[in-house]
This record gives sequence, structure tokens and C-alpha cells, in this order.
Amino acid sequence: MTPNQLELLSPARDAEIGIEAIKHGADAVYIGGPSFGARLSASNAVADIARLATFAHRFYAKIFVALNTILDDQEIETARRLIWELYDAGVDALIVQDMGLLALDLPPIQLHASTQTDIRTPEKARFLQDVGFSQIVLARELSLVEIQRIHAATEADKCTLEYFVHGALCVAFSGQCNISHAHTGRSANRGECSQACRLPYTLEDHQGRIVAYDKHLLSMKDNDQSANLRALIAAGIRSFKIEGRYKDMAFVKNATAHYRQLLDAIMEEQPQFMPASSGRTTHLFTPQPEKTFNRSTTDYFTHGRKHDIGAFDTPKFAGEAIGTISRVGADWFEIEGDIELHNGDGVSYQPPTNKGANKLVGMRINVVQGKRLYPNEMPADLKPGIAIYRNRDQAFERALEKESARRLIPVSLALSASDNALQLTLTDSDSTTVTVQREATIETARDTGKALATLHSNLAQLGNTDFTAAQIKIAAPCFVPASILKSLRREGIDQLIKARETRRPRLPRAAPVTPPAAYPGKELTFLGNVFNKQARAFYKKHGVELIAEAYEANTTAGDVSLMITKHCLRYSFNLCPKEAKDWQLKGIKAEPMTLINGNERLTLRFDCKACEMHVVGKMKKSRVIPVMPVKAAH
Repeated sequence: MTPNQLELLSPARDAEIGIEAIKHGADAVYIGGPSFGARLSASNAVADIARLATFAHRFYAKIFVALNTILDDQEIETARRLIWELYDAGVDALIVQDMGLLALDLPPIQLHASTQTDIRTPEKARFLQDVGFSQIVLARELSLVEIQRIHAATEADKCTLEYFVHGALCVAFSGQCNISHAHTGRSANRGECSQACRLPYTLEDHQGRIVAYDKHLLSMKDNDQSANLRALIAAGIRSFKIEGRYKDMAFVKNATAHYRQLLDAIMEEQPQFMPASSGRTTHLFTPQPEKTFNRSTTDYFTHGRKHDIGAFDTPKFAGEAIGTISRVGADWFEIEGDIELHNGDGVSYQPPTNKGANKLVGMRINVVQGKRLYPNEMPADLKPGIAIYRNRDQAFERALEKESARRLIPVSLALSASDNALQLTLTDSDSTTVTVQREATIETARDTGKALATLHSNLAQLGNTDFTAAQIKIAAPCFVPASILKSLRREGIDQLIKARETRRPRLPRAAPVTPPAAYPGKELTFLGNVFNKQARAFYKKHGVELIAEAYEANTTAGDVSLMITKHCLRYSFNLCPKEAKDWQLKGIKAEPMTLINGNERLTLRFDCKACEMHVVGKMKKSRVIPVMPVKAAH
């Protein structure tokens, strides 16, 4: 990517969703391969990825494959063979976490540093650029000021900065969360996160007093940077990433269309920027991100620390507020609200409770009669005054089930005649030009206006191709049989497609600097995620002297930081010593607190200098550690 290009990067659970993401305006799509992706349940065969890449490349869009788990010594060779298969399938780049991969005999495929590599400092970002990463995915927790510092430390023509702008938020710094492995043996660094952060917890202070009861205290709202895109561009971000490799088709269509329209509007205002792929997208619906899955939204730490970033009541999708219950019958209830509902809509509510997390309850509305709703099953605890939300808009979902976007590449067509031949020149929006010629008997037009209109109409009929006629020039009006024009036009489009493919360059693999760049530190703890010999050799080559094994090696004993997060529960409950305004809180220390889930007790320790919270615990002795399945790379 060049520094003046803006890339919209969309997720794909499978190839079909990826194709729709491209149609809806994505400049690039990231998808999991057969194995070694950080979303184990979102894997795809190489053949399906090849099909997606073929479609994407028609628009000069890119396909990135997430191969971003840490690998053990037995998996390294399998991963290497898979990477070659992916390269041969047309994949444009790999998103990786394990530095051991850089020591392998890899094809000349571009490498992107996953957010799992924990990129929070200018020094770490510069190091990754210098060892050969062309694009780096910054930590979600960074502020605009921190992004600017990283931008200043890297070179825009060598390393693209990527940032999550939409979707679910991990509460922990990515790559620094080991709570799932400690409790279940399912490692987040190996694609099997058990999502302990979405569980309900009770919070106690250091004296055993309850601060919060049965709340989802580690569950974050979903990310939405819609209002910050201009500021992110100014700070140096060039790739705008939507989270969601587990999300469904409707979510990807809706979110991609939303950000495509926002970025297009910015590029209209700031013409120095251009999209990172070809074609113009027309959406056949109005994007509404609030209609598809979200836990309410936050822009997180982009503008600094703030309250109300947590989804403490429920980690589920409650939906949009539509009113409150006014009356309840035997098999119906009525609501007070102005939003029109439809048969088949899904609604939710939080049952009344005196304490703890409200457990979200959902139901489908079979029949809507004005304000009266007949659900598929009548809950027993519905009462007047309860707030009702719509978490499935049937009409909106149906619109997204149909064709909901068209993407076409503008092309100019110029027709000229000489002697007994017709020439048609086609030039697309990427300045690719082809000329085709056909012998034909050319007759002078008797009716100039009619002849021009007929020629224009025939040339504009580009049918089910990827192109749309942006401009048509006709040197002189003449009479030409429609069949000849059709044949000439078809040949021109075929040649243009071939010429575009010939001109489409593969993304280059960046060469590491020499001598080898020094890693910003001489020691790596278990948080360095070193799990194989090649990774250990990589870090030694770059000056690291003490290298601990990854937590997944099961050699890290005792209480450790299982999760490190910028989210702070002291701050959330107005107990932060830095922020305290009440005279009674002045001078207090950030004493440890305790999170309780059933019999599980986790200590919270607070690093106020770094403004971080550590969730401290130990490996469970009772758990069984499964081996991550290695699927065949075919």
C-alpha cells in the first residue's frame, strides 16, 4: 500500500461472506485458513480461499489469511507447507503472531503483524517494521496521541498502520491473555479462547466488601470508531479493520457498507487519498450498524480513558430500545413506543431483579397488531414498565438476504472507424488500456442523431461484467450492425480483463534490515509467547538474552498475570486514587481487589503508573490440556 491509499479491511468467516464483503466495498478481506488461525472455528479450505482470491483480484482487492497462533515444534513444518499452498492459491499476505515463522523457508508473501503481537509502543512497532513486516495491527487500546507516536517512529512507505474500527473488543491486551489456558487448557494464543471475560463476576474490595454483585465486569461494549475516522487518518492509520470472523453475513454486509460510505465521503473531501482497490460500490440498502450484533458501542481509549466502556449487564446483543411494556395479557403484551414492528421481529428484555446481572431474555414476535405483540412463547415474568429492545429487525434482515450491493469498475470506451475496420479502445479507472479491431462494412449514417444514440446504447450494454460505462466517445456517427458491435465490445472486455490481471502486482515481501534490528529489551517473560525453537532463535538473533517459555508450555508456576488490561475496575467504580475527588478517598492506595465466579477467585492488582489492571491467578491442576488439532493443509 502507498501512504495515500486508505484500506477498508473486512472479516470473513467463509468464502461466501468474503465475496459479499468485496461486493459491499472492502478493499481487503481477512480469513482463516485450514488451521493455525486465532479463530479455530472459522477455518477454511485452501481451495475456498483460492476462489475468494480470484474474485477479489478482479477488483484489485486483497486477501489476507490469519495464521496468527503460536506454534509448537511439531507444527512448524506443517505451517510452512500450508503457507506455500496459500501463496500458490493467490493469497496476498499472512497475518502472523509467531516470530518463528520468519526463520522458515517461506515464499515471497507479504507478512503482517497480528494484533496478537501486542503493538503498543513506537519501539515495538519500529522493530516489527525492521524485521520485515509490511503492515502492523496496533493494539485496540491506543489513543490518538500514542498512534501518532508510532506513526512518527515508522516509515509510511514501508509499513502500513492498521487499526480496529468496529466490532468486539477483547478486554485484555491481545496476546497477553492466558486466563483461558489456565482455567480450561484452551489457549487464546492458539485459537481456542473460552471467553472468561464474558462471564459474570462479583467484585470485592481488600476488606471483603462487595463493590459489584454478579456483573459481567470484564465484558466490554463493542468498538465503533465511526466518528473518529478523520482523526485516525490524521494520526497515520491507513488500514481500517472490522472485527468479526465469527460474525454472520448480515453483520459483514452492514458494517462494510457503513464504513465504505464513510471513507468514500472522506476521500471526496480529501482528494489526496484514494481507495486501496478498484471499483465503485452501490449499496441497495441503507447501512445501520446498530441493527446487527453489538453490545452497545464505545470508541474505547481513542480519546483517552473514559467511563461507560463496559457491557456489565449482559454480553449479549440487546438491540435497539423500542419502548416499555404498558399492558400484559395471557398470550400478548402491549408496548408504548414509536418504532414500527413487524411479524418475525426478535425482541429482548432484562427481567426485573434486585441485584446482580440482568439475564437477557429473547423471544420472537409471531404477530404484530398495532401496539399489541403476540410472542412465540409468553414469558411469565413480563410486567408493565419493563424496557423492550428489538434485536432482530425482520425487514432489515430480509433486505440483506437479497442482493444488497453492486460493485463495478468505471471504463471509458472510444469507438473509431478507418477504411473497413472498427476500433474500440477501453480504458479503465486504473488506466489500463486495450484496443480491439474488427473488419466491418461501414456505412455513412443518414440520421446522425439516431446513429449516435444507437452506437452509444450498444456500447453501454456491458451486461453482467465487472464494468460500467463511465464515458463513451464516438469519433463519427456511422451505421454498424449491432452484432458486430456486440462482438467487438465482448472482445474488448475480455482483453481488458486479461490486461488487468497482467498488470496486477503481487504484494512484495519486505526485506529485514541489516544488521539485524535489536529487540527493544533483553528479556522475554512467558508473555513473549515463545513456543518453538525457531522463535527462540529469532529473538536470540535480535539480541534477547533471557527467553522464558510461553505459558502454554505449562512451565510457569504459581500466581501470575493471566490477563493485563487497560480497563480498570477501580476507575469504573470511582475508586481510582488518581481520579478521586472525595476528600475521604484522598491518599488511598490502589489495594488489590478480588473477582469471584463460583469457586473461582482471581486477584486484581493495579499498576497505577502504567494505568493497567492485572488479573492474577494460577494454572488449575485439574484441567486437561488438549492438543490443538492440526488439520490437513489441503
